[in-house]
Formats: sequence, structure tokens, C-alpha cells
Amino acid sequence: MTPFDTSLVPNGDILIGGEWRQGRAAPFASLYPADQSLNMEVSTASAEDAAEAVEKAHAAWKQGEWATMKPHLRALVLYRIADLIMQRHEALAQLQRRDNGKPIKETRVLVASAANTFRYFAACLETMDEEVTPSRGDYLTMSVYEPIGVIAAITPWNSPIASDAQKLAPALAAGNAVVLKPAEVTPLVSLALARICEEAGVPKGIVSVLPGKGSVIGDVLVRHPLVRKVSFTGGTEVGRGIARIAADKLMPVSLELGGKSPTMVFEDADIDHAVNGVLYGIFSSSGEACIAGSRLFVQRSIYDTFMKRLVEGARKLRVGDPSSENTQMGPLITAKHRESVERYVAIGLEEGGRLLCGGERPVGDQREHGFFYQPTILEGLKNSARICQEEIFGPVLVAMPFDDEAALIEEANDSVFGLAAGIWTRDYKRAWRVARKLEAGTVWINTYKLFSISTPFSGWKESGMGREKGRLGIREYMQQKSLYWGLNDAPLPWANA
Repeated sequence: MTPFDTSLVPNGDILIGGEWRQGRAAPFASLYPADQSLNMEVSTASAEDAAEAVEKAHAAWKQGEWATMKPHLRALVLYRIADLIMQRHEALAQLQRRDNGKPIKETRVLVASAANTFRYFAACLETMDEEVTPSRGDYLTMSVYEPIGVIAAITPWNSPIASDAQKLAPALAAGNAVVLKPAEVTPLVSLALARICEEAGVPKGIVSVLPGKGSVIGDVLVRHPLVRKVSFTGGTEVGRGIARIAADKLMPVSLELGGKSPTMVFEDADIDHAVNGVLYGIFSSSGEACIAGSRLFVQRSIYDTFMKRLVEGARKLRVGDPSSENTQMGPLITAKHRESVERYVAIGLEEGGRLLCGGERPVGDQREHGFFYQPTILEGLKNSARICQEEIFGPVLVAMPFDDEAALIEEANDSVFGLAAGIWTRDYKRAWRVARKLEAGTVWINTYKLFSISTPFSGWKESGMGREKGRLGIREYMQQKSLYWGLNDAPLPWANA
């Protein structure tokens, strides 16, 4: 077992209302997905713990030290969080590798991304303007922004530290208190990040981290009357349930949900770039990404040539030990999830699909002890097939030929999801034309799966609502207030006799 630093998660304690202690629920055994060895036993929160965390967060927020702190001083705390993340860069990267089995090269990138997220929103906070709006009478009008209160942030297991930062950084920058609910199977790096927040100067009670069952803790957080906004990243069905509860509370939500993203390769594409981009888009992170390019459309005139190159590339991908610098694909998160991926491949074959590569568990190099699965490509299916319409969240790609642009756009948009898409072509006019017609929140052109914290990210249709990232991402965690300053010399005339 590769050693890793547990100093940021000592004793398996969790953070409840500013106190590091054991939760009231049964402890959780955190396992390394690469070999099922024990990382550590982590305490978990009960429904009572969740309610206590919300109440203490509300009290800490109402006390006002954080909410009323001058923006540039609050920004200094966020800058310190970013610096502390980078000081512990390797330890955090190794911790996330153990937490969810991502290759170490990838977790290093995610840790740096988290630091950059805190740094970016610190800068946004320092430079955020409020507005004097145009006067339309004997008064001065202003628009100001204030924190919402207690935010429930619910994050997924596939990229914990980056997902945590994308919610924590803008919510804290805006002056809120945050109760963070990490995925049940990946609690470690979220707890480490909470310790860093405390060390950087975030006041006691402003951040809580509640590992445990989402069906218990998440339900308490979403329903609690003192929680004034929920920011959730995860499955569409859970997101739909959160939205129903939020509607009853008249509470704002941000929902980043599932995807079934199309990637389109035109006959004039740079084949070298397109092959590498498609492989990266679906097989990096072992396909466990909401924006994975899982539906591939290739123009028929180059279909055979392109698919031959693509399959050759998929077979060469290195699937194995996440601690190795050479590994490209690590294991899937759990045995149960791998079984789900395998069921979808079986469904695709039953629907008439042909397996071009993969479709099995790798053997050798101790991989049989972990939850590994080979990069898998199928063809011979229509876009209406279940495997083309339902999110698999694994390393499974379905390839389909297309003939003309109009039919391509219709099929690409024929999905309940609308999270992302990719276009490969040398024709910039075509790229513009197709990109504008796609029903997706993000479109990559001659690249894929690149992100910038400065660029808004969102889903269309059943892929979600609300925005993360971008200069205005901080506004998602604030409420707007209008101020009117009377400048009239005489009293308002209405009450005159």
C-alpha cells in the first residue's frame, strides 16, 4: 500500500458547527479503489449533527464577523487558503488519489485548480462593484449585493477538491456560512480543505463538513428552514428532488447535473488532434465526468479511417496503478459502480451494438484487486439506443457515422441532457454555425474538456440550472438589494391637505 499523509484528517474527526469531533452516525471505512485497502475509518454525521451544523452556521453568520468583514479583508483569507493549498499540494494530491483512485498526475492538476479557484474569487471580491443606477426623479438609486446566509454545498465523488472549491470559494467570498456535504465515499480531501480554511482565518462555525449518507444528511440540509440556498453537483434524479423541495421553500438552487455529451468530427478535421481529443474527452478520469464526450459522431467519408485510429489509441491507454506517473486511467470508484457500467455495455450489445475494444476488466499487475475497467468503444447503434441516451459515467464510448450537418445537429440535440459538446473541424464558419445551434452550456471547438475558472459553466435542459465560475459566479451566492435616497426639498405631496 502506497503511504499517504493523514495529518490533515487526524482521528477521522468531522467538523460540526466549528467543532472537530466524532459524528453520531456509524463510522465509514474509506477504501482505496485501486486495491480495496483501508485508507482510514472516518466518522460520519447523523441527521441531528446536520441540524446542529446548520443552526451553528446560522448563528456564526448572524454574529456578523464574516458577513460584515470588509471585502478586501475577506479576500485576504481566501488568498491565504489558496497559498496553504499550494503549500500542501503534493499531500492533498496524494490524499485525493487515495480518496477516489484518480491518477496522481490528474489529482495534482485538481489541487492546483482548487487553489486557483480561491485566488480568482478573492480577486473578484476585491474588485466587485456595486451600482449607482440612473436616476429617474428626485432620488438617488443604488443596487447593492449582500450574502444570503447558510449555504448547503453538496459535492460529488469524481473530483472532490475541485468541486468543493467551486462552491466554497464564491460562497465564502460572498460572506456566507457553508455546510459542505461531500460524497459518502470520498470524505477525506473535503475534511482536509476545511482544516485549511480554519488555519487561513475563516471564523469558527462558518464552515462545517458532514461526511455520511446523502439520503440522510442531504435531506436535512435541503429541508432545513435556515438553509437559504443549495448548490448541488450530482445525478439528475437527485437534483430534481432537491428542486421540488426548493420550490416549496421558495429557495434558490444551483444544480450541475448529468450529461451525455456529443462529440462531432467533420471530414476536414485535423485527425491527429481529433483522435487525441476524443480519447481524452471520454477516457480521462476513467469516464467518470459529467462532461465526458460519450456520444461520437464521425462524418461517414472518414468514419472507417478515423475509427481505426481511435481504437488503436484506446487499446494503448495505460490502465493501472494511480500512484504511477505513467498511468492514464485509474479504477472506477466502487465495485457497484463498475457493475453498473458493465450492465450498460451488456445492454448496448443486446441492442445490436458491436464491441470494437474493451468491454472487460483488465488482469495482471494486481489490477484484479481494484475496480478497473478497460476503455470501451461500441458502434452499430442508433442515437435512440439506451446506451446513447442514458448517462453511464464510465469509460464507454458509442460511435455513429453521420452524413449531413442538419441531421447531425438534430441527433446531437436529441437528448434530455445539455451539458457540453465538442466540434472538430478546420472550417471556422461551420464551427460557429454548429456551436450556436447546439443545446449545451459549453461547446469545445478543436479541443475538449478544458476549463477556466473565469468562464461560466452551466447545464441546459436536464443538465441543470444556475451558473458556476466566472466573474459573476460570486453573485450566485448573494442577494440584490435596491436603495433609494430621497433628494427632494419639499415633503412628498400626496399627504398634503
